[in-house]
Amino acid sequence: MTTPRAGCAIDAEGRIAFALPAGHGQGLLLRLRPKKGEPEETLHVLDLETVGEGRTEAVLGAEPVLAEGRWDVYLLDGSERTRLRPGPRDLRVLVDGHLRERRGPLAVRVPYVTKDGYLAVRTWLRAAHAETGRVDITGGTLRVAARLHGASLVDGAEVRLRLRGEGTVRTVEPLVAEDGRGFSFTVDDETLDSGIWDMFVRPAPGAPMIRLARLLDDVADRKHVHVYPGATAGEVVVRPYYTVDNDLSLEVKRTG
Repeated sequence: MTTPRAGCAIDAEGRIAFALPAGHGQGLLLRLRPKKGEPEETLHVLDLETVGEGRTEAVLGAEPVLAEGRWDVYLLDGSERTRLRPGPRDLRVLVDGHLRERRGPLAVRVPYVTKDGYLAVRTWLRAAHAETGRVDITGGTLRVAARLHGASLVDGAEVRLRLRGEGTVRTVEPLVAEDGRGFSFTVDDETLDSGIWDMFVRPAPGAPMIRLARLLDDVADRKHVHVYPGATAGEVVVRPYYTVDNDLSLEVKRTG
């Protein structure tokens, strides 16, 4: 039997409508993909309803808020479940999502096609979020512009770069826009040791740090899509990149 395909469309509130031909199953199952070696624990079931001749639909509403991770989509038919292939995906509302102001906590959902060709939903759940915009690397100098959602920057706000695995931290004072949401900062390679530096903003003294990332569009996996070239300055090669979670990091290599 040919595996049915489910089309999907998402609106500005994050609701996702999954559409299938009639006669295929009674519901949809969303399964939070467990980490390697861990048991399956988190499931969410949606009813399929007839919405027109020859068509059924299941709607994932804005509530409940899904845990952060990757949710695989299955068709339910009694006790049997079949992983679904993707049909047409209407993600137009997500393309300019970074232009809309968001309140915290942020619950982000992006339907996507997995590497092996199945339908899934990538989710992020953040108390507050720093959305990266323009990232420029010239010589050994990194310039980043970003916008904060779910919080505002006040006096004493700072950007922190943390060397992965070492605990070393470099602090940079951001240039903050009048609205307290937009900010930018510059980092010179001379202050950074070799390694991977993860980037955070602390919007106020003593506040939790917020990871810089790019989540508010239609790209579920940015790492191999949005790639920056490395820049060489003397004996240092600097390259910003997005991680598997779409967080922004900086790779520094010293060749001398």
